[in-house]
Amino acid sequence: MTVGEICTRNVVVAPKTEAIVDAAKRMRTSHVGDLVVIENRNGRHFPIGIVTDRDIVVSAVAGDPEHIMYLLVSDVMSDDLVTAREQDSIETALRKMEEHGVRRLPIVDADGMLVGILTLDDILQYLTGQQSELVALVAREQRRERQYRV
Repeated sequence: MTVGEICTRNVVVAPKTEAIVDAAKRMRTSHVGDLVVIENRNGRHFPIGIVTDRDIVVSAVAGDPEHIMYLLVSDVMSDDLVTAREQDSIETALRKMEEHGVRRLPIVDADGMLVGILTLDDILQYLTGQQSELVALVAREQRRERQYRV
């Protein structure tokens, strides 16, 4: 299974020049905890950073509240972006997340264009589904054993 198969393809994005207050409002209305900061090249989105709800709270609200109306996404975003390629395995992506201490990975194609985002929640949902299938297999096997060994 690849990250391209389980990632969210509808990514909520922001330009680095957007006001942080507007970005926070978009997070709220889109029900997301992050925005991938993009650079637009020939109509294609290339990720250059990420801003999370925590970045906004720690850097803007708690760090510089009197200037919050003037802060831009570029002022609080993380620009040491860690990405994964859509053909990477889930295990590879999980190792990257652990190694870099992040819970979200923008997913890019071979050209580096944004195609999705993978969150820790996505991985947990996938793994939970796999475990459920294993439990069902064991239960089915036990029923079959009881049926034929009575």
